[in-house]
Amino acid sequence: MNAGEQLQSHTAIPARPDLIRLGVGIIGIGTSGPLIAMSAMPITTLIFWRNLGGALLTLPFALRHRADRDGIKWAIGAGVLLAIHFIGFFLAMRWTTVAAGTALVALQPIFAALFVKLSGGHIPSSVWLGMIVSFSGVLLISGVDLHISLKSFLGDIAALISAALAALYMMSGSRAQRTLETTTYTTICYFVCAITVLPVAVISGVALFDFSAREWWILLGLILGAQILGHTMFNAALKRVSPAIVSLIIFFEVPVSSILAIWWMGQKPPLGILPGIALILIGCVLVVTRGRTNQIESAS
Repeated sequence: MNAGEQLQSHTAIPARPDLIRLGVGIIGIGTSGPLIAMSAMPITTLIFWRNLGGALLTLPFALRHRADRDGIKWAIGAGVLLAIHFIGFFLAMRWTTVAAGTALVALQPIFAALFVKLSGGHIPSSVWLGMIVSFSGVLLISGVDLHISLKSFLGDIAALISAALAALYMMSGSRAQRTLETTTYTTICYFVCAITVLPVAVISGVALFDFSAREWWILLGLILGAQILGHTMFNAALKRVSPAIVSLIIFFEVPVSSILAIWWMGQKPPLGILPGIALILIGCVLVVTRGRTNQIESAS
């Protein structure tokens, strides 16, 4: 199966090199939630430096390739979406538990299917079962968090919005990489993300430079781990692998982040949230594995 045929299949197993990239990506992106929760750096500042650092690291490789105008347009759009997604995700990591927040963000393939439906596409009836299962998990987590505190509940809402934006970001990235090399795409996307949040940081008056060494080490961990080994590896696979399959692999971020949050922070999710997390993951797997049409890719 060539790359084009594989990209059009929801169920094709990625080739070994892409499986390796996705495996590395899971570990990289799994460090994101705990590191964000551990950092005291303002959210917009953290997003700015993380993405500017990622763009600078991929820039030397991007300069080797020519950039297509249409691809640049999609990459810019992806960068703006990524910025807003990060704001929601970072808020979620600070306001609710890492386990609950990452599970809710893992709903991105559900939102991708809904976007296809809203744009006039067809969603197989079997996919709706997965959506109902996942939505039941959302209600369970949100109900438990609202009982715990309003802040945790608002963290859940931020995570849900972040999941919707992640779906749009991934679709835009897949479209951009039809004509752009991965390093070109990531350089443009990360840089646009950085400059999108910079005015917000400046206007809100948050600090950009005056932080302890600990904060800069956490930031470096985010750049090398979550940004380069996480997002960039997933973007590299996305050039050949269906966004649905990449979304399915991203589900494994939930246990990785949860284990690291317990190990690094001693943060254990309330027992009532665990069934909700399980329902979300089961529902998302049903959506991806039963959605065998090419509607999501055609919409991207």
